[in-house]
Amino acid sequence: MPKPSKKKEILLHPKARVLVTGAAGFIGSALVRTLNERGINQIVVTDFLGEDDKWRNLAPLEFEDFVPADQLLDNLAADPDFHGKFSACFHLGACSSTTVTDAGYVMENNYAYTKLLARWALQAGTRFVYASSAATYGDGAAGMDDQTGDLRAYRPLNLYGYSKHLFDLYAQQEEILSDMVGLKYFNVFGPNEYHKGDMRSLVCKAYEQITSTGKIQLFKSYKAEYPDGGQKRDFVYVKDAVAMTLHLAEEDSAGGLYNIGAGVARTWVDLANALFTALDLPPKIEFIEMPESIRHQYQYYTLADITKVRATGYTAPTTSLEDAVRDYTVNYLKTGARLGGERAHS
Repeated sequence: MPKPSKKKEILLHPKARVLVTGAAGFIGSALVRTLNERGINQIVVTDFLGEDDKWRNLAPLEFEDFVPADQLLDNLAADPDFHGKFSACFHLGACSSTTVTDAGYVMENNYAYTKLLARWALQAGTRFVYASSAATYGDGAAGMDDQTGDLRAYRPLNLYGYSKHLFDLYAQQEEILSDMVGLKYFNVFGPNEYHKGDMRSLVCKAYEQITSTGKIQLFKSYKAEYPDGGQKRDFVYVKDAVAMTLHLAEEDSAGGLYNIGAGVARTWVDLANALFTALDLPPKIEFIEMPESIRHQYQYYTLADITKVRATGYTAPTTSLEDAVRDYTVNYLKTGARLGGERAHS
């Protein structure tokens, strides 16, 4: 007789202990919130809080302890079990600005930190899930394929993308990439990004433009094949991005790099129209010149092929752009709410 199939172990059960870096940030706080909804609150959270108000993202969340990000590695170096045992480590902390020019700072925070944390997690038997980025693909000339083994073909356009790409290359070279999950997040948007300033999504920034001026400003195109506002992005709602992240953490067969996106490329005009519709206003779009400083590193087209994620058994549909923008606008931007109910501003 055939042996009965072994029941798959659920990694993220209510008694699991989890480490989340970048936990006060955009995706990190959304992930902690979702863990809380699953009944998981034995979570050690870390972040560089600085002087902005991203600490407010932590206010509605349940967690066991907060550790400043610059202390975490020192603690683990002194004693790998300093903070106890963890089922999973979600490494989402990084300097995510695409305009920062301090290469030493970015490489220390995004590359060196990730190397040390990954080595600790693998030695501790902790499931390691880290944030890579679609920015590693550069202008897309070499494709945006998360199944290719030729990572050196990619040429990131900015320092942030390069720092993420360098760790992908390191993990592959050291033959540890298949032992972890790297997430190439595309254009994620949604609640809890309020603290990000210029790095907020267009939905968030354009909402403020509409409420103050009645219109949205979009960059002109400098390529003949793309009309003004016709540049395309794979816009993925943060709730979908978190759902994919947690699925891959729990899926035993998952290892290596995965695109995290909606699987659909939409134009900036589509996004603007969705926001006006959510606000029940007629569209009013103004096209403006793109700053010279970013024209050489501007991506005109991104699209996440999520076939690889689907192959691991992830079957949930991704939220349409229109539905995601409406949910974000009506339930968060208009009310000032964060995930979990905390207001965005005091």
